Amino acid sequence: MARRFKQALWAASVLALAGVAVAATSASVASAGEHTASLGGSSAPSERPIFITVGEPTRAPIGWVDFCIEYKPECATKPSEPRDVVLTSKAWLDMIKVNAWVNQSIKPMTDIEHWGVVERWNYPDDGYGDCEDYVLLKRRMLTQAGWPREALLITVVRDKKGDGHAVLTVKTDRGEFVLDNQESEVLPWTKTGYRFVKRQSQSDPNLWVALGEPRVAPATVSAR
Repeated sequence: MARRFKQALWAASVLALAGVAVAATSASVASAGEHTASLGGSSAPSERPIFITVGEPTRAPIGWVDFCIEYKPECATKPSEPRDVVLTSKAWLDMIKVNAWVNQSIKPMTDIEHWGVVERWNYPDDGYGDCEDYVLLKRRMLTQAGWPREALLITVVRDKKGDGHAVLTVKTDRGEFVLDNQESEVLPWTKTGYRFVKRQSQSDPNLWVALGEPRVAPATVSAR
């Protein structure tokens, strides 16, 4: 049954992403401007920063370290130049589509219930997972559709309750947007209500960097 679900999941994701493509280096900036304006944004300077403050290198989550042991080829990458997605109207719609499809297709389940361990990052190929598993699937779907890996950053935050949580940050030329299994909308990072703790470096997914003002207590990812 798990194998049949995995095949169905893959087929559905292919259909969901049919025709999806992003030109990371050449696209219509005017179109992106129209899109951000429809979100309440503009190309004019804003009092709210559109990019997160990136700090010093920090320790990678243990879940990512273990994931790289199990999925070694996916982590065997070389450092590269940072790249941002050009936020065209089509790119925005594709991002919404991936976020909604994964949120609707995967059922929440803690790692204890799923695997019998406190923390395990894995692809939710059997249809169940917790926050970081949603993130991994969204990241995989977008990279397979041609989005630059350097713009798709697994991110650890403190949610509105103060619990550790994982989201996918998409870095664009119009700011940073968050794909989240706790939120149906794709939001600018400033509108999530989260405290951003750390994430993957744009130049190297195996290097993690602190975000925002330095904090004493690091966040751990909860099973939500």
